[in-house]
Amino acid sequence: MPFEVTILGNNSAIPAHGRHPTSQIVQIHEQQFLVDCGEGTQMQLAKYKIRKSKFDHIFISHLHGDHYFGLIGLITSYHLMRREKPLHVYGPKGLLDIINLQLAVSNTTLFYQLIFHEVISEVVSVLLETDEFIISSFPVKHRIPTHGFLFKEKIGLRKINPDKIAELNFPFQVIAELKKGNDSEWEGKILKSNEWTLPPVAPRSYAFCADTIYHNELIKYISGCDVVYHEATFMEESAERAVLTFHSTAKQAATIGKAIGVKKLLLGHFSAKYENLQPLLAEAKEIFRETELAIEGQTFSIER
Repeated sequence: MPFEVTILGNNSAIPAHGRHPTSQIVQIHEQQFLVDCGEGTQMQLAKYKIRKSKFDHIFISHLHGDHYFGLIGLITSYHLMRREKPLHVYGPKGLLDIINLQLAVSNTTLFYQLIFHEVISEVVSVLLETDEFIISSFPVKHRIPTHGFLFKEKIGLRKINPDKIAELNFPFQVIAELKKGNDSEWEGKILKSNEWTLPPVAPRSYAFCADTIYHNELIKYISGCDVVYHEATFMEESAERAVLTFHSTAKQAATIGKAIGVKKLLLGHFSAKYENLQPLLAEAKEIFRETELAIEGQTFSIER
């Protein structure tokens, strides 16, 4: 089952050098989720032939415009398309007021139900949970309340040992218990789950860290993640500027990635001052080699 991230926008603040403000798609199995919705997100969806009708859940990290200015356009496009399914939007306090004001001044009553979920940026919260995965938020440190998002598969059922398949003559209920890790009884015999099954496949995870100053507390929220996206607005030469604006450098992002031991670190949220992004990548790779640039249009698969 797929678990992947597609980059729609990777620039900070303003569009520049053909790059767009922050937006990503996270796909877990058959469901797709939009993470942040900067200006131009709809155009990027069209460019990469991604159907916006597939999104039922949109996650907004904070109320700086480069992370949500594209949202009202998407919301009203759904209205013009006569969307009928409810749309869930997860974001900080104040976002719903902004949406309602924009709809009110245009005298727009949506054809569909918009369900808003307020995210408290300062705490860890479970936002969405299914049988297959869980999506939660965690705090980061920025100039205004800001949170990241953690997408994580749940541990699945154990797998039947292929060496035992020929011996399987039990009812479905017995097999189901064995796959859950429970021993079971059949015709007077105790069947051990660890003899008849193999451990489940390890769950995968992805962390979107949003805009943040460098801080070690972040590690405890995303430790163990397979793939992490971390902003790298500046190079180390502009470290003082990063502190003043509550952003991070490529070196600092790589330091976080190395501390976690993440399989892959993605850098994004690049300042418009950099037309060439390769120096940022080189700076990060000096600290942590498993680093890549979050290039627009590229899809990163999270492997088992």
